[in-house]
This record gives sequence, C-alpha cells and structure tokens, in this order.
Amino acid sequence: MEPPVPPPPPPQEQQPPPRSRSHTVTTTSSSFTANLSASSSTLAYDREFLRTLPGLLMVTEIVLGLLVWTLIAGTEYFLYPAFGWVMFVAVFYWVLTVFFLIIYMTMTYTRIPQVPWTTVGLFFNGSAFILYLIAAIVDASSVTKELDSHNYNSWAASSFFAFVVTSCYAGNTYFSFISWQSRTLQ
Repeated sequence: MEPPVPPPPPPQEQQPPPRSRSHTVTTTSSSFTANLSASSSTLAYDREFLRTLPGLLMVTEIVLGLLVWTLIAGTEYFLYPAFGWVMFVAVFYWVLTVFFLIIYMTMTYTRIPQVPWTTVGLFFNGSAFILYLIAAIVDASSVTKELDSHNYNSWAASSFFAFVVTSCYAGNTYFSFISWQSRTLQ
C-alpha cells in the first residue's frame, strides 16, 4: 500500500515579488554657497593695517590689555569682587580685540558686506572705552596696601595699564566715529 498523498495546500494569494527600491538623490547648490567657497579660496592679508594709527592702537590694546589681566590673574583677585569685575572687562575686551584684529588683518570685513562694520567698530570701541574706564577706576580705587600688601605692586601696575588701555580705546573710538560719520554722510 502506498502512503496517502497529502492534500494540496489551500490556495494562497500570491504576493508579487519585492520590488527593488530606487532612490533618487538631487543635489542643489545655492549661489551664496558657491560665492562663499569661491571667495574663501584665497586668504587676503593686509599688512598696511598695522601701519595705521587705529592698527597700532589695536596692537597696543592687545599687549597692554594682556598685561592688565595677567597682573591681576597672578594674585588672589578672587577674594575681592572689584578685581573680578576688572578681570571680566579686561579678558572680554582682550579676546574681542584679538578677534577684530584678525578680521581686519585678513580683510574678512570685505567678504561680509551685510555687516555694517563702521557701526560695529564704533559700538565696540565705544563700549570698550566706557567699560574699561569704569574698570580702571574700580581697579585704582581698590588698590590699597592694607588690603593685601604682597599683591600691591601687581594691582597698582594693572591699574596704570588699565588707564593706558582706556586711552587707546578712546583713540580708537574717535577714529571709529570719524569713519562712521564719513560713511553715513555718503
């Protein structure tokens, strides 16, 4: 006897074979991106800027501003809130001045014409002058031999250099104002 033959399976709906999925990738480029990459291929360098009075003042602000905050940072300034304010102003404007020096030296301002650079320079130098003047006065009024005699010389020197840096920012504020005024009259 032969084994019984199993009945055929019930009819199932046949599924179509899986389709291979195709992906279409479309890339577009905007004119802004194309112009940005084209303009950044060459890095300009303006060595004449350092020969101008605003350029020399900016370098002086960087060098003497560094002296202001390093003379204070080498002491126990954190025990006295007044020196914390001087440190904040000195380090904040030192970093921003280095940033602006790089922008002017590499002529980045010519690649970003949307920014009103004369107005930005005026507000930057004006705010630096006002806040550095306040910080220099606070620094000078906080220096006493009774406070901490072994830090006296560092604090006194930082006070002197803070006033020198303040005068440099005042000069750059004047030049920024002249530049801004001539730009707005055009």
